[in-house]
Amino acid sequence: MMASSYNAKDEDGHITVSGPGGGTLKNKKPDNTAFKQQRLPAWQPILTAGTVLPAFFIIGLIFIPIGIGLYVTSNNIKELEIDYTGVDMSSPCFNCSQNFSWNSTRPCTCTIPFYLEQAFESNVFMYYGLSNFYQNHRRYVKSRDDSQLNGDIEALLNPSKECEPYARNENKPIAPCGAIANSMFNDTLELFYIDPNGTKIQIPLMKKGIAWWTDKHVKFRNPGGNNPNLTAVFQGTTKPVNWRKPVYELDTDSENNGFINEDFIVWMRTAALPTFRKLYRIIQKKNSMIPTLPRGNYTLEVVYNYPVGSFEGRKRMILSTISWMGGKNPFLGIAYITVGSICFFLGVVLLIIHHKYGNRNNSADITN
Repeated sequence: MMASSYNAKDEDGHITVSGPGGGTLKNKKPDNTAFKQQRLPAWQPILTAGTVLPAFFIIGLIFIPIGIGLYVTSNNIKELEIDYTGVDMSSPCFNCSQNFSWNSTRPCTCTIPFYLEQAFESNVFMYYGLSNFYQNHRRYVKSRDDSQLNGDIEALLNPSKECEPYARNENKPIAPCGAIANSMFNDTLELFYIDPNGTKIQIPLMKKGIAWWTDKHVKFRNPGGNNPNLTAVFQGTTKPVNWRKPVYELDTDSENNGFINEDFIVWMRTAALPTFRKLYRIIQKKNSMIPTLPRGNYTLEVVYNYPVGSFEGRKRMILSTISWMGGKNPFLGIAYITVGSICFFLGVVLLIIHHKYGNRNNSADITN
């Protein structure tokens, strides 16, 4: 038999094998270091009544005032929501909802009167809202070509396969391609104020400044650089199937036309939930002495171009002001108040338990 000898080294985790053909073999034992043997210095809090009770009370006293402030701020935001889907027979848009489809050649118009009970003082933001529309579906979200939207000529004429089946139509590339662009919201909303004399005054709506700056100036660009002739730039392409006009006719303003049209950019930023709202227009305050939207009678005139009956959806128009925390959302304030109240209540309960049973335990320890 061949003899061999072993010399174990605890410090480095190696074993030396001596003898014919001997050498150094690696053992699976971890190195004898503070890190690998879990001997690093550590701090472990000792939970006592003196540390836990103040923590509960401090959290409660901080969270409750913050929650009240957020909730009051949210309630001070004025908001008006009007559903114009036209499901009910009494709705002014009922005929439009029943008779209009994507194949309709003539748009349908309906007028909805409403009364504004409180004046809107600051800038007013006008949104359109959709319900039961799942923009977060995986295939829907991927159905776009970002290179095409960024102005790449090659992608304009050869759209990505992700856009199928909305990549080509009649052997021509679709611009913009994809299901997101094809389903773009295209209702036209106009707001009118009826003064006490019965005169109908149109409210000016700003259509620029509604998209994110990075989207407008970085992610979306027209092909051809600064070429103002978009008709020539998009020559050889065709409009999406459900659109009434090509992308280079979305607006008469060259800075808001084509792929950089802000209504189009806002739509292309998909929503995470099936019920969502998107910014449509801005009503700017012009005179500090006069409310942006005074109290009184108004009419909303809708050019009904967007059918929602096929997916049992609903459409609405929202008028809203904003604050430093954004739009109206009482959830954050309620959450802070709830958490703070629970912590404060637990602090009181634990204080009572500690006061009632803590002295008894101390007396028992002294007796023993």
